[in-house]
Amino acid sequence: MSANLIDGKQAAKEIRIGLRKEVAALKEKGVAPGLAVILAGSDPASQIYVANKEKACEKVGIASQTIRMPETVTQAELLAEIERLNTDPAIHGILLQLPIYKHLNEREALLAIRPEKDVDGFHPINAGKLFLGEKAPVACTPAGCMELLRRAGVPLSGKRAVVIGRSNIVGKPMSMLLLAANCTVTMCHSRTVDLPSVTREADILVAAIGRPRFVTADMVKEGAAVIDVGINRLEDGSICGDVDYDAVAGKAGWITPVPGGVGPMTIAMLLVNTVEAAKAALNA
Repeated sequence: MSANLIDGKQAAKEIRIGLRKEVAALKEKGVAPGLAVILAGSDPASQIYVANKEKACEKVGIASQTIRMPETVTQAELLAEIERLNTDPAIHGILLQLPIYKHLNEREALLAIRPEKDVDGFHPINAGKLFLGEKAPVACTPAGCMELLRRAGVPLSGKRAVVIGRSNIVGKPMSMLLLAANCTVTMCHSRTVDLPSVTREADILVAAIGRPRFVTADMVKEGAAVIDVGINRLEDGSICGDVDYDAVAGKAGWITPVPGGVGPMTIAMLLVNTVEAAKAALNA
């Protein structure tokens, strides 16, 4: 068999088309959705990612601003900037681009962002609401994965889902979202004994561990939906995911490519969260 390709680029494009209409409707009511991105780090990938966010905002009509902070920035200065954005009514979403400079306290900075403006879904209050099944901003990458599964028509209710990776950014929220969709969820990690025997039981397999082509065909159940969250740069400069795409595509029922799968959806869901925050501000 040959897997159905889950096209993240196309899905993200369709989401942006819908968001353009929503943003236009909000502006007619006097609310212009605004996103602020704080760049307090020197990671080259972050520079590219922030530029892509700016372009995506422009496409849907969201007002975006990027605050670039020098390496000499202090923790107090970073917190002061976050508080300024917290109190700015024109800003509905605040995103602290990670990683930040090593001398800064990442956790303290993330906690300083008001939960209602936390469009990354990382604040403990929002993470707690996800755990409780309450409405709140959801981490963009897991939300994007769920949207891809939904759009592809992958059956979820009652199915066995396995998530490889237990990070706060992807693995844990991904597991909660799959559980909310009535999947039976197993979360695996580096200490999991006999990992292939677990992954072979998965109807939905999500790989988010940051190891190139780690998931091989013998780890995948025939006809499974395979979501590859990994983005790994190889020595030759090329990019690959956590899944051995060519081998697994011949066995899976659905599969996301890298690039062009989950990546575009992460930014698309950031835009969704920003628009939802603007709607909440309008109705407050």
